[in-house]
Amino acid sequence: MANRPFEQAITLLTRHATLLIFVGILVYFGVQSLGFLSPENLSNVVKQASFIGIVAVGMVFVLLTAGIDLSVGSVMYLAPLIAGILIRDYGIGVYVGLAVAIFAGALMGAINAFLVVVLRIIPFIVTLSTLFFFRGFGTFLTGSRALDFPDEVREFGLSNVFGIPIPIIIFALVAIAGHIVLSRTTFGRQVYATGNDPEAARKAGINTAFVRARVYVICSACAGLGGYILIAQIGRLDTAFGEGREFDVIAAAVLGGASLFGGMGTAFSAVIGATMIQLVKTGLVYTGVNLYLQPMMQGGIILLAVFLDSIREIRIEEIKRRFIRPLKPPS
Repeated sequence: MANRPFEQAITLLTRHATLLIFVGILVYFGVQSLGFLSPENLSNVVKQASFIGIVAVGMVFVLLTAGIDLSVGSVMYLAPLIAGILIRDYGIGVYVGLAVAIFAGALMGAINAFLVVVLRIIPFIVTLSTLFFFRGFGTFLTGSRALDFPDEVREFGLSNVFGIPIPIIIFALVAIAGHIVLSRTTFGRQVYATGNDPEAARKAGINTAFVRARVYVICSACAGLGGYILIAQIGRLDTAFGEGREFDVIAAAVLGGASLFGGMGTAFSAVIGATMIQLVKTGLVYTGVNLYLQPMMQGGIILLAVFLDSIREIRIEEIKRRFIRPLKPPS
């Protein structure tokens, strides 16, 4: 009984670790630089985090089923590239280009889904392979040359609605849509059930294969959208675009509370995680940390995310064991 308060404190800290770290980052960098907490800077942080957050919302769906998608960085590159080529060569509009990027991303997700669900290849291997395949195909299409998007696309990416930047609005809409799907629909409940116990979900009549297939399509569609939102802000796509972004996306989802072991996480966890990563990046710039040390800090964030996820999983297993009643011997 003496350890009861201590255990409760540990459980509480574990459950709210992400929020505590988020507040700690705000306080630390706010003390280091007064301008860090200005509304303009915080708005800029959310805007810069928007494209990673959009993709991270999709990644949460995959992680909830205990899967992984390493190809999102390449999808972020190839999907807007296809849209950009159609805009340049066929004159399609900005919004049609946006739809094309989402659709192209969904098709790439369908390829991942087919390999993972139908051919039953390990998701890590599948998405690592398609990471190189999608990027290689994009390099083939461009001949390693950069693609400049028309001014209309940049105007869209830099525009505001009632003073709110378009990337933030789209980020919010994606997060809200993801939250509604996961918390208010049958499909959302099936996603959680598949991640928590696939065998029990199958026995309950859930088509777990179809559920897993759809989450990969959703994830890649979000990656296509996120890539287009980013390119709409910078206006130029080169062969390095989106490279390594898969690590930011996974770190954002896990750091926000999604579990690599499946069954745990929300769409809003991706929002918190993506914003937190961008807060650190911006804070390092504000405090004048050496540019070459910043990747090390980013690696530390990813390590922290995995560490917190492992602690959460251990605590959950401990709690489950406490509620398992031993079988009574037959009388």
